[in-house]
Amino acid sequence: MTNAATARLVTEPLAPATATLVQQALAYRFAELPADVVELARQCVLDWFAVTLAACDDPLVKILTDEALEDGGKPLATLIGTSTRVGRLQAALINGAMSHALDYDDVNLTMTGHPTVTVVATLLAAAEGQKVSGRRFIEAFVAGYETVCRVGTLVAPSHYTTGFHATATAGVFGATAAAAHLLGLDAERAATAMGIAATQAAGLKSLFGTMCKPLHAGMAARTGLAAARMAARGFTARGDILECAQGFAATHSQDFNGPAALGEPPQGFHIRNNLFKYHAACYLTHAPMECGKYLRLNDPIEPDAVRRIRLKVDRGADKVCNIPAPTTGLEAKFSLKLTTAFALAGVDTASLDAYSAANANDPRLMRLRDKVDIDFQNDWPHARAELELDLVDGRKLRAEHDSGLPERDVVLQGRKVAAKFHALAEPVIGKAKADRLAADIGKLDAMAEIDPLLLHAAR
Repeated sequence: MTNAATARLVTEPLAPATATLVQQALAYRFAELPADVVELARQCVLDWFAVTLAACDDPLVKILTDEALEDGGKPLATLIGTSTRVGRLQAALINGAMSHALDYDDVNLTMTGHPTVTVVATLLAAAEGQKVSGRRFIEAFVAGYETVCRVGTLVAPSHYTTGFHATATAGVFGATAAAAHLLGLDAERAATAMGIAATQAAGLKSLFGTMCKPLHAGMAARTGLAAARMAARGFTARGDILECAQGFAATHSQDFNGPAALGEPPQGFHIRNNLFKYHAACYLTHAPMECGKYLRLNDPIEPDAVRRIRLKVDRGADKVCNIPAPTTGLEAKFSLKLTTAFALAGVDTASLDAYSAANANDPRLMRLRDKVDIDFQNDWPHARAELELDLVDGRKLRAEHDSGLPERDVVLQGRKVAAKFHALAEPVIGKAKADRLAADIGKLDAMAEIDPLLLHAAR
């Protein structure tokens, strides 16, 4: 951060962001939510269960579960995909990490990250066994979702470009706001909870491609729940942590976008710009993969017929998903070159099996990967790509796609999310349980309590 930026943040009076955000979060009431916002919330929850169930056997989940069981604790909250119960904070950590393990969860480019993972993991851990209705759950979810997007906006763009993983750092405030809403904290204690959470907000983009990236989401969920519970018990912290000198914004960003963060979002709700994933990789690889898929389906070509591949994407992707020669499945999810090669070669990029060490080290795919030249663009839409192929026979093929545009047909989107859910959930819990879980989430606002969701999601 420059000295000038530091001086501005320290000496200029800033908007009372923490108090405003808390008041906004606590004010959400189900009866006042538009019908499409309620439907989008249900879709986010359905998608969360899909990607979490699909990851329940991931090695990082076993490590975290073994740690929790070794430590012991009161078994109050269920781990998704199992009948195992652990402490509430342990469940928030493990389910949060599990839901982000495959990098298949939803995205909102407003906060440059994944809004749902931390919020749902927090709420399930807090709500189980507490007779929390579906309407209360949805209220608290929207409160958390909107808050994480507002905090992401508050410190954009330098927070993310500096190297912070906003899913973790902004996500912890969404988790805290959701928990504060669900637990019924007043505005003063909710603001205090934000301070408790802020001093623990952490997550570095340099860890992408390792188990630490999903760990970030789990840590944010656990911290958010703990912060709200501690504040409820009288634990103290500052109530102006977002805007104060040496607070979150001053130490984590060169920006403080108060009006954009605290005012009404362009679409009325940030959740209306939610983006669901249909490729199991970093979201900034999706537009290149859509381009590659389009070219392959419209003019089938063999990989050896390609002489050169030129890919144009936003420069910000260079620090997010540009591992040039991945060797593991996790690294493959963060490789623009390899995922583009996947799409051109016909690899099913919606399949979890696509992102494997075998594919990352497949000579045929590696040769295609190494033909990709990336042309990073300044002032370019964050999730837009242009792909051009030079073929051996002299032809040129070109495609473009912007993955940053949300689906405006909410009903159509619901069908797509449901198809994704069944494809991921049925192999884990079977068709009967998957059907019951999807049906209950579809009528979440009519449920007297949310506990059946956890029963359906257990093997």
